[in-house]
Amino acid sequence: MDCPRFDRPSTFQAIGLERADENATLKHGRAPRHCPYRFALPVAMTAVDKPSITTARPQTTSELPRDWDAIIIGSGIGGLVTATQLAAKGAKVLVLERYLIPGGSAGYFDREGYRFDVGASMIFGFGQQGTTNLLTRALAAVGQTLETIPDPVQIHYHLPNNLEVKVHRDYNRFLQELGDRFPHERQGIRQFYDECWTIFNCLNAMELLSLEELRYLMRVFFQNPLACLGLVKYLPQNVGAIARRYISDPELLKFIDIECYCWSVVPADLTPAINAGMVFSDRHYGGINYPKGGVGQIAQKLVDGLESHGGRIQYKARVTQIITENDRAVGVKLATGETLRAKRVISNATRWDTFGKLLDRAQPLDEDRWQERYQKSPSFLSLHMGVRADALPAGIECHHILVDDWARMEAAYGTVFVSIPTLLDPDLAPPDHHILHVFTPCWIADWQDLSPEEYAAQKETKAKELRDRLAPIVPNLEAALDYIEIGTPRTHRRFLGRIDGSYGPIPARRLPGLLTMPFNRTAVKHLYCVGDSTFPGQGLNAVAFSGFACAHRVAADLGLA
Repeated sequence: MDCPRFDRPSTFQAIGLERADENATLKHGRAPRHCPYRFALPVAMTAVDKPSITTARPQTTSELPRDWDAIIIGSGIGGLVTATQLAAKGAKVLVLERYLIPGGSAGYFDREGYRFDVGASMIFGFGQQGTTNLLTRALAAVGQTLETIPDPVQIHYHLPNNLEVKVHRDYNRFLQELGDRFPHERQGIRQFYDECWTIFNCLNAMELLSLEELRYLMRVFFQNPLACLGLVKYLPQNVGAIARRYISDPELLKFIDIECYCWSVVPADLTPAINAGMVFSDRHYGGINYPKGGVGQIAQKLVDGLESHGGRIQYKARVTQIITENDRAVGVKLATGETLRAKRVISNATRWDTFGKLLDRAQPLDEDRWQERYQKSPSFLSLHMGVRADALPAGIECHHILVDDWARMEAAYGTVFVSIPTLLDPDLAPPDHHILHVFTPCWIADWQDLSPEEYAAQKETKAKELRDRLAPIVPNLEAALDYIEIGTPRTHRRFLGRIDGSYGPIPARRLPGLLTMPFNRTAVKHLYCVGDSTFPGQGLNAVAFSGFACAHRVAADLGLA
């Protein structure tokens, strides 16, 4: 039996890209064992099967005004939060997106009744109290809400030496379970995580806006002097040093490493304490909450809010150049040759792309220094799979992390991440089926200089190896496999526009916490950066923070704050 080909018009064709020969699908029912799973991952897809997400409306750049208060390059969550915050303040805002839908790695695609999240489905920032619920606040600022589904367990860890730990939403239950495995460290465990709460409480006591805006800094200091001083104390610190104050067991310190690595892609010694305070505490405070309808709903709702406040988003609009005049950014040039002008230009691309590819002048010295401190993180090998529901053991959690060997935690293919979002939102899959999104870090160098035949064969081999590693949690996966698509670092580079398919910047060496992470303003006047290449780094809630800060700084510069 041959694999049926996917014959519906594809987004590859819709955006003028050559269709990959590797694309195919598996229909519902057991996959033939000899069927080669060779699929390119179409990361940015229009909604075809599920009308709850609006597809991009046809537009042409000739319809757009030529002059704007702010142009945002890219519609990742950081860019969209910046755009919506500025539009809410009355700015004339245009977002330029190279693909057909917004969201970047927070996008989605539909296939054969499945709605797949492009990236992670472990979402912070949807709490209902405090100030760190940045996604809730970003939506509310433009009159939007989004139904979410709480996840009772953030992660189920499956680690070497049969170390099995669940990070429960209930803080004390998590500490109890971890302490039961390390009873001699029970006090140190509580002291370490309680100190993370100290950091979080400082953050959660103040409105999170631009640290580059003096009036804001003065206001929050007078309103919350102790919280501000607390953050100053922790700003240059990393997690590893704090953990070792309270914990000495080597295996437990390795557990703290994977607690950091699973979202920062570096171990505890390289992970800023400020970020850890947010993650390790907010999962118990606001919790992990999955958007009903999939992660792609976040970007769609922000676009709805942007447009309702007079802003615009232009799809299939690839920026090829940031135009400068008299050492100031004044606009952008599109792949069509058209130019658009703005009082301020904001790049949601990585700093490598912004200054190495888009800027029409030599890279500033500040960026040379930044690239000495930070390097590109790995990309991922991703499997998006549909499986029969009977393949999943009863009581299985939504998110899992598997590490077989501590020595290989940071190595390519060493750590495996698993998300099963249909445990929270069954409507994302056909009846009696589930989605498994499985991914593992790897480098684009592993996938370069291959012939099409070698590339397809390597995808098939690596995907099979990755599926085999899921046996501890989904032992009957192969028999229940209904659908699969495979993405490599080359896929992420092509469809997300990420240099080398990278997840974002990581420290090249041990740095003093977040002190060296740049804010939103750049060495080029009127040019700003937003997203994971700016303070405070990676993650949806972190880039939302960056978006709030960037919009605040730009609004102040435009006289709108």
